[in-house]
Amino acid sequence: MTPELSERLAWTVLIVATGALGYLLFNRFLLRRAEDKVFRLAAYRTGLPAIVYFTTPTCVPCKTTQRPILEQLQAAYGQWLQVIEIDASAHPDLAHEWGVMTVPTTFVLDAQGRPRYINQGVVSAAKLLQQLELEDYSI
Repeated sequence: MTPELSERLAWTVLIVATGALGYLLFNRFLLRRAEDKVFRLAAYRTGLPAIVYFTTPTCVPCKTTQRPILEQLQAAYGQWLQVIEIDASAHPDLAHEWGVMTVPTTFVLDAQGRPRYINQGVVSAAKLLQQLELEDYSI
């Protein structure tokens, strides 16, 4: 490997690592920012894990992919899971407060109402189940 190629590779690794670290820190910031907002959601009930789902009426992936996944989880876990859907276009102030920049965006809350994960874009049922840690609940 030539010295020039090694230098380019080192810069590439540094740039990618900086971007990844920035992404992780930004997500942590959004989760902390959401902590004090959870209990202001009228639909939220304490004691159960929840998914707060930001969408819009014009979001095609929301309608065709994310909503069916959330409906499947709600049907499977019924009383052990709450899904709170928020129309970001009807409630832009709420979307801004939560730091939503794209739809679909989902926040996964634990049973104590603490935001644990944020997913920007479509997220699979398997990933949501892993994030929810629902194995402690029986169907």
